[in-house]
Amino acid sequence: MTGALPGLLLGVGLLLVWRSGPRAPRRAPGPRRTGRRQEQLAAAGLSGINSAQLLALQLGLGLLTLVVVLLTTGTVTVSLAFAVFGFALPAVQVRRLALRRRADLREVWPEVVDNLASAVRAGLSLPEALAALAVRGPEVVRPPFARFGAEYRSSGRFGECLDRLKDDLADPVGDRIVETLRVAREVGGSDLGRVLRTLATFLREDARARAELETRQGWVVQAARLAVAAPWVVLLLLATQSTTLAAYDSAAGTALLLGGGGVCLLAYRLMLRIGRLPQDVRVLQ
Repeated sequence: MTGALPGLLLGVGLLLVWRSGPRAPRRAPGPRRTGRRQEQLAAAGLSGINSAQLLALQLGLGLLTLVVVLLTTGTVTVSLAFAVFGFALPAVQVRRLALRRRADLREVWPEVVDNLASAVRAGLSLPEALAALAVRGPEVVRPPFARFGAEYRSSGRFGECLDRLKDDLADPVGDRIVETLRVAREVGGSDLGRVLRTLATFLREDARARAELETRQGWVVQAARLAVAAPWVVLLLLATQSTTLAAYDSAAGTALLLGGGGVCLLAYRLMLRIGRLPQDVRVLQ
């Protein structure tokens, strides 16, 4: 018995080594996780830019702003303050583009669903109906559906193409539509047209109500932006008076700029939070 034990252990060890090589069982891929910045770039329609490139752009713009303001004013503290604004500007612009694209998609989703329902009622298959949106669909959604059609024609893998379509759309409503189509494809049934028409009605009502609320919210956002920008515009106008700006290079001037920046940021975030509308979350990524 004692002589068989080393042989058994040696056999088990060789089996484990053999299984850990090329013949190791492949695990099913887990859920895909993308960073928050990369997801926001996709939501803004900037899928050709990654988060590292965005960070490099932020650093470059911040450094350029620092040099320009320093050469103009000769004040290090003021230059650093505006360099922070230059660093944050690309990220703010990406967020603004993401919100605008989401609003544009919210307006056209009912039309997209109507086109899908019409195509299904006409006898087209789901892949053909989705690929047809590259030509018949609204302009803002044509590129993602064109890529879906090209990938499906080359691979024929409907599920993987739907996953890529969700990544390209990067929209909560798009996720729900894609998952509805996925379930309809897998389980079949004759109620897909009715489900799509009901979904289109719901999306129209939601877009109408949100448009009214966003119109009323606009003055809150504009007031917040004006309140934040006004003091810094005044500070920039003081660049013509070198004696005044020299005071900001002192310890008290630096503390004043830091305190003012903190108060502006806090007030801006607070006003936006007060006037913020509830946003859909991508729970079906």
